[in-house]
Amino acid sequence: MSMIDHLGIAVKSLAQARKFYEELGLGPVSEEIVPHEKVKVAMIPVGESRIELLEPTSPDSVISKFLDKRGEGLHHVAIQVENLVNTVETLKANGTRFVSEEIKIGAGGHLYVFVHPSSAGGVLLELVQEQPGM
Repeated sequence: MSMIDHLGIAVKSLAQARKFYEELGLGPVSEEIVPHEKVKVAMIPVGESRIELLEPTSPDSVISKFLDKRGEGLHHVAIQVENLVNTVETLKANGTRFVSEEIKIGAGGHLYVFVHPSSAGGVLLELVQEQPGM
């Protein structure tokens, strides 16, 4: 069953952004650095979904460039799928454009790939799959 896994929000300061969510009674369950994405991530559970706060760790990271261009705000929507490889193959066969077709390992060990906004109604869409045993 597919569901919204998380909403990715680009922030300048994870510590500052966390304060707001903590005031709402929502606290991060995990915080980690994803080196290949040059980002520090905090996951905040909200019901069955999560909010992912993204702080750049380098001026040349995608999130840093996003902040420079657009400021803080919604960066992407992530949908959980059961079989990422099959989903990507089906979408590719139907002409879907990807930011990169390479499936990577991200925060929390999830497998992920990004669909280009031109194929998803102007939204950067992340497709994620939990790895077995998670």
